[in-house]
Amino acid sequence: MARLQADADKTRWVAVTDSFGFGGRRHRKAAIRMLLTQANQALGVQSRPGGGLAAWAMSQATPFLMRRAAGRVLVWVWKADPELLVVMAQVQEATAQLRAARASMPMEYDDTETFRGTYLGVGEKLAMPLPKDPRTPPFATYTWDTGTHFVTVTAVCSDRERFGTVIGAVDELARSLRISDDVALGETPDVLRIEP
Repeated sequence: MARLQADADKTRWVAVTDSFGFGGRRHRKAAIRMLLTQANQALGVQSRPGGGLAAWAMSQATPFLMRRAAGRVLVWVWKADPELLVVMAQVQEATAQLRAARASMPMEYDDTETFRGTYLGVGEKLAMPLPKDPRTPPFATYTWDTGTHFVTVTAVCSDRERFGTVIGAVDELARSLRISDDVALGETPDVLRIEP
């Protein structure tokens, strides 16, 4: 099973994926509150009092959901301001349905640029610092097609004016991504035979 690994700078990022219990709780809750606020704005829904309870409940459930994802999903928040930036990386099997869905994305998603990862090689980057709809937050996506899997990184920022100040750190995090996979051994468990 393919799993993701990354070298996130701990002075900049707080990993939501491995934060259980009280560790990282404040950062998880702030990031989820930001994402819920952005989703409400995009849908035109008025924020209601008590929305903090939903963010708290989701922040408690998130680490367990991440553990069940078994390394297929990694999430970080910006350490200095968790409500500013959330980054999610995921690996998905490259099925025919997923390829068709990617091919039928809206035209503005064609404005990608080449992006080279340290381990994954050449991929694509799409940065949308000023989406057409003012309710849509600025975001960036990075995608690699390994042939068997898609690796995707999505960064969502809550502030259009500060997006440019953090995108360099997101680039650095995206470059450090790599895939680790289980290797099937041959006839004996202590010998790995590699075909020529």
